This record gives sequence, C-alpha cells and structure tokens, in this order.
Amino acid sequence: MNRTQVVEQLPGLRRYARALTGDAWAADDLVQDTLERACSKWLLWRTDSDLRAWLFTLMHNLYLNQRRALPALAPLDIEDLQDQLPGSSGPSDDALDLERCLLHLPADQRAVLLLVAMEDMSYEDTARILDIPIGTVMSRLSRARTRLRALMERTPAPAAFSPPADTASAAAGAPPALRRLK
Repeated sequence: MNRTQVVEQLPGLRRYARALTGDAWAADDLVQDTLERACSKWLLWRTDSDLRAWLFTLMHNLYLNQRRALPALAPLDIEDLQDQLPGSSGPSDDALDLERCLLHLPADQRAVLLLVAMEDMSYEDTARILDIPIGTVMSRLSRARTRLRALMERTPAPAAFSPPADTASAAAGAPPALRRLK
C-alpha cells in the first residue's frame, strides 16, 4: 500500500462519511478511525484487490459498530424544530433539503445510494463493501431513489405493495383478507 494511493481516496471517504453521519465533525472522526484501522490492518489488504473498496468496507463497518455502541437516544426530528431555527433562503436551500432528505432515508438504503450514485461504485463493489447480494443492492437503490424523490417533492412515498381491496370483506366492514405471495 502506497501513501499516495490512500491520499487519493480521502475526498471520497470524506464525502461518504459526511453523508453517512450528517455531521462534519463526526465524519472527520470516522475518516480518521478508518485510516487508523487501515494502518493497523494493512497486512490484510491484498495488493491485487481494490484499495478503494477495502477502505470503504472498513469505513462502513466502523460506522455500523459505532452506531451499535451508541446509547439509544430519542431521535430528534429537525422538522419539529424548523420554526425555531434561523434560516436563509437562497440557492443552498436545495442542498440543505437534499442532505436532510438523505438523513431521512433508512441507513441501508442511504449507504447503497451514496456508494452507487455519489461515489460511482459498481453494484458488485457496493455489494462487496456492504456484504449483501447484488440483487439487494439493486432493490435498495431503487427504493432509495423512489423515497428520496418523494421526500424532495414533499409527497409520501408510494407503497411497495398495495393489494386490491377485497370487495366482500370491505362491504361487510371487515379488513381485507391477507393473501400469500410467493
């Protein structure tokens, strides 16, 4: 591993960390922890493998470990506080809205979306980094894009499955019967 190879990956690592954590300070800490882990585990990296994917895997695993270690705090919804926060209207509002909407995505969807869309990683690399099948990557990416689009347009996301209403049970006032899907 060459120092310049690692330095070349820093902008991407910082972007991904910032989008994962939603906080510049936490992102810098995550990048530093990732680099420390890479230095201590550099013998595990195979020279014929992709350094970028290895570093992103380290970062993603560290992020998950840190999230598990944090005490469960009541989530703070910025939407509840938006009237109390000073704001400005301008061209950066769209970027702030995008960042806020990204943070509203489930963590698994956000990770896939960021790696594929922002870091321009292939589905195969993303699957390897997140340790999930390629089909799951494609599914999460599709759901993340749909949900993000709905959040940006401030409309509810479409349901993944809405079965047709059972007219007999609906007329009787009973909930529709569940059907088994294969």
